[in-house]
Amino acid sequence: MAIPQDIRSYNAAQAADDKRICDVLCKTIDRHLTGAECKIWHRHPVWFLDGNPIVGYSKLKNCIRLLFWSGQSFDEPGLQPEGSFKAAEARFTSVDQIVPDDLERWLAKSITIQWDYKNIVKRKGKLERLI
Repeated sequence: MAIPQDIRSYNAAQAADDKRICDVLCKTIDRHLTGAECKIWHRHPVWFLDGNPIVGYSKLKNCIRLLFWSGQSFDEPGLQPEGSFKAAEARFTSVDQIVPDDLERWLAKSITIQWDYKNIVKRKGKLERLI
C-alpha cells in the first residue's frame, strides 16, 4: 500500500536520525499490516484494522516512541507498559536499536491480539478483548 502523503510529510519533518527511525518503522509496519488503514491521528502516524488502532509512532523529546495499543498482552520483554489501559511501547534513539525480528514478531501479535479501543468511549472506558 502506498504511504499517505501526510505520513511521509511527518517523517520528512523529523531530524535526520529520527527520520531514519520513522522510515524503517513506517515501511515495516506497512509491509506487515497489509490491508490496514494508516493516517495521521492525534498528530501521529497510526495504523488501524477495522477502525481499531493497532500501532503507531511519535516523536518525543529525546526519542521516537513505537506504541502498540494492545501491547501489554503480547508478553514481550522489549515492550514497556504505557498508560492505564493495555498499551505498550518501545523507544528508539537510533535506527540500530530496532531489532527486525522483534518488530516483526510484535506486528504479528498486533494482528492476533487486540483489545477494542474503537468502542472504548461507548463502553465508558471498559476494554474488551477482540482477538
